[in-house]
Amino acid sequence: MLLSFRAANHRSIRSEQQLLLTPSYASDLPDATPRPALPVVGIFGPNASGKSNVFDAFRFAQAMVIGSFRESEPDEGVRRYPFAGADGSPSSYVTDLSIDGDHFTYGFSVDDGGVVEEWMYSYPRGRERTLFHRRRADYRYGEKTPQSLKDIEQFTEPNVLFISVAARARQESVRPVYDWFALTDFRDQSTGGIRRYRLFQERVLRRAGYLDRLSVLLRAADTGIEQAEILEEGDGEYQARMARLEAGVQGGLSKERRRVLSLRHRSEDGTFSLSVDEESAGTKALLDLSLPAFASLDRGTLLMVDELDASLHPFLSAQLIRLFQDPETNPRGAQLVFTSHDASLLGRIQGAEVLHRDQIWFTQKDDSGETELFPLSEFRPRKDENRERRYLAGRYGAVPVVNDELFVAALAAREDPPNVSKSSEAQRIQARERSRVQDHGPAPSSKRFEGRAP
Repeated sequence: MLLSFRAANHRSIRSEQQLLLTPSYASDLPDATPRPALPVVGIFGPNASGKSNVFDAFRFAQAMVIGSFRESEPDEGVRRYPFAGADGSPSSYVTDLSIDGDHFTYGFSVDDGGVVEEWMYSYPRGRERTLFHRRRADYRYGEKTPQSLKDIEQFTEPNVLFISVAARARQESVRPVYDWFALTDFRDQSTGGIRRYRLFQERVLRRAGYLDRLSVLLRAADTGIEQAEILEEGDGEYQARMARLEAGVQGGLSKERRRVLSLRHRSEDGTFSLSVDEESAGTKALLDLSLPAFASLDRGTLLMVDELDASLHPFLSAQLIRLFQDPETNPRGAQLVFTSHDASLLGRIQGAEVLHRDQIWFTQKDDSGETELFPLSEFRPRKDENRERRYLAGRYGAVPVVNDELFVAALAAREDPPNVSKSSEAQRIQARERSRVQDHGPAPSSKRFEGRAP
């Protein structure tokens, strides 16, 4: 499970920002045995505040861990994405993990020339143990590091992560961390397209049992779909479906296709079937999330969803979140981290709380364009307070500062728009709220994670 993630000098993230997933309020935990990390965390904030850049930093770290050995050419450096004007400083990424009861800290920093630093520690019985620590071409190992891992040093290029090479060389000591990165899945709900849903269909056809689970999910979500089914070539309905698809796809479809996923709807006149491509944007969004959610819950892995609320009704977003919250539907400790603009997820939906106090984070940018990532717990919220209402009132910040006159003038194509003022009621409210909180000392989850980082 992910305990924390830290990143610095990546896109709009300049100074180090930390996303912490360890519980802060014991009274909010379910009756079941608490796990070392929260099953769900949501990040909220205005457009262009850096929510997606938090995810992008993690995806960059994942790509380096998994792919730097395969995809990097010697002496080509590292293609990274530093904060504008900070090209001369390294970019850093650190993860703290709990894997099968063992605690690991893994991190690295890179500049344009290559890997500046890389390290991995474990904590057996709470005591720090070094597996390896690299500074450029200088490597240091712990007393219990196997010689076979040390030998990998000679095959590691300056722009390639040591863990990436070691995992490809089947070094078991790094596999838990490497495999955790490899199994983490990302979904960006703001994008899509016909190729994406063809891939979805192929995944359903390959995975046993997913078809029945998909049917149950679609019926439960009140989509009007009774059954997900496979049409075989030679079936009259199959031929009609393929003709409709070919008419809508430039260049037609491959003649090698022999089966197609069909979604059977109910109506007053009986039933009718549609392909995935013919479904509504909302149904497609639900379908697109269903398979990675199934896989994450089955394997106990991390699923990260950018723009969870895109084309999804808040009731469906809340139900997906509750699948990960409930130990009965999430017995293997899967985690969901998502971004959203939907403030209703901060409150109660259908009479039940969606997110606990320590599962809510915010992003906002300062005047220099730097992203700040901070938890709701900084404001010491009461368990019963109306978080949705307070957020929309600007009590926590992380809301767009809209100049009403300028906005109206722009849309109405009015000449001589008013001057833009940086001051706003929302900013003043947040400043007062933070000042009030500071008088009571730091909140529980504002403490940084204690895992080692150089």
